[in-house]
Order: sequence, then C-alpha cells, then structure tokens
Amino acid sequence: MSEISTEEVNKKYGNRLRIRATGICIENDKILLIKHIQLGKLGYLWSFPGGGVDFGEDIKTTIKREFLEETGLEVEVKHLLFVHQYLDLPLHSIEFCFLVTKIKGNLMKGIDPEIEKQMIKEVAFLDIEQIKNIPRLAKHFKLREITEVNHLHFEIREISLEN
Repeated sequence: MSEISTEEVNKKYGNRLRIRATGICIENDKILLIKHIQLGKLGYLWSFPGGGVDFGEDIKTTIKREFLEETGLEVEVKHLLFVHQYLDLPLHSIEFCFLVTKIKGNLMKGIDPEIEKQMIKEVAFLDIEQIKNIPRLAKHFKLREITEVNHLHFEIREISLEN
C-alpha cells in the first residue's frame, strides 16, 4: 500500500470533529508508539495507538480493535488516563487515552483498513532517551515533557486543552 498525502488526510479526517480512543502500553520501560506521516507541524507525529470511535461502538472496543489493526497486539483496557483535544485545522479531535496492557500478539506495523493509502510509517516500543530525541513538535503533547517511562506520570486530573 502506498502512503497517504496531506491533502488526502485532510479530505478523509478534516473539517469535522472526531472522537478518538487511544491507549498507552508500557513494556520493559518502553512506551508503544506509532509514527504517523502527514500529521503535525513537521509532517510526521509519534503518538499512541488508537483511532476513531465508530458510531455505536464502545470506546474500549475501539481501543482493542485499533491496537490489533495498527500493532498486531491484543490488549486489555484498564482505566482512563487523560482526555486531550487535538486541534491543528483542518484536523480536530477529542482523544480519550487509557492505560492498556498487552495480552498477546507479535508487534508489527499494521494498517488502517478504512483507508487505501497508509499513514503508519513505523510502530515501536521506545525508551525515554529515544522519546526525548524526537523533535518536540513531532510527538504527542504528553510525550513532550516526559522524564520517566512510568504510567503514574501520565495521570492528570483535568482535561487538557493544549495542542
């Protein structure tokens, strides 16, 4: 499958509010991240696995489906960590992020079956130093100030309206 262009991303996902469900999976002091192309100010964005909630679909079901599609992993969804608003017009989404644990499966670069051309460039468990070396504008806002790979550092008590 070929890679998607910025115009195609904007046409598919832009000019509407999307509800997204994502998960943070930590294993061996590394966080599972996906490098998406054609997102963010630098043309790529490292973020947590997840995707759009389908009408009538439970958020936890969305996370399980998206992890399997994007990473090849089956996960158990634990508890809500934070809510985040992504606003980079024409893209706008509200993201619910949960802690997840891997049940089984082998990590692989998956696909987004809803689109023909793909945005997923890479899937990897990254340690703290690797995350710190990603340019600030090329990573999810929760990764921008990270100092330790520890799920307790992800817990917040308010809805973030940062971009």
